[in-house]
Amino acid sequence: MHRALDVGTSFAASLARLGGGMQIAALGKRPKQRLELYEFEACPYCRKVREALSALDLEAMIYPCPKEGPRFRPEVIRRGGKAQFPYLVDPNTKKALYESNDIVTYLFAEYGDGKVPLQLRLGPLTDLSSMAASAWRPAFGARYRPARHPAKPLELYSFEASPFCRIAREQLCALEIPYVLHNVAKSSPSRAAFIERSGKMMVPFLIDPNTDTEMFESADIVAYLDRTYAK
Repeated sequence: MHRALDVGTSFAASLARLGGGMQIAALGKRPKQRLELYEFEACPYCRKVREALSALDLEAMIYPCPKEGPRFRPEVIRRGGKAQFPYLVDPNTKKALYESNDIVTYLFAEYGDGKVPLQLRLGPLTDLSSMAASAWRPAFGARYRPARHPAKPLELYSFEASPFCRIAREQLCALEIPYVLHNVAKSSPSRAAFIERSGKMMVPFLIDPNTDTEMFESADIVAYLDRTYAK
């Protein structure tokens, strides 16, 4: 896709959700172990959970599950009994949940102040706006592309509402590359450590421990992932 069109449609997706996942909400206790999320980028219900993670400044181990993906979809069936997404596993409480609304409610109760933000509790309106966001990017982050499996998970600094981060996440999803998601939304207390780590407040920022590669810029990240892992 032409770069301007690529970025433009990603901006439109963010606008459809009115910037959901851009700003942190009230934070509660912090998990000792990372949450695990099985999801795929184009799924409107998965988007709601990613927005909640971003608003709650939570890190998560992301297991991308694009359609026809051979690795993590079977794992969800093994663990939960059905191929339904999103699927959240919280090793801190031994909880495993399907259903985006149940997951969002759980996350804000467990790691926030118990109050789900308005954008995520409008029922059908929330779902419709998330579907509209997916409609702007229907072919991205939906289907599996054959890829080599990295020995170690990658790391991505991101926040849900960023149109540039979305472009990087879509590529990770399509190639079924697992990664640690570090959320650094606006007002995030994690931003100071990120700036110290990377040198500036700019996302997406990808770390690949398999090749000792670190990089900004969504277009460069997409090209790198394609060059390094796509078959």
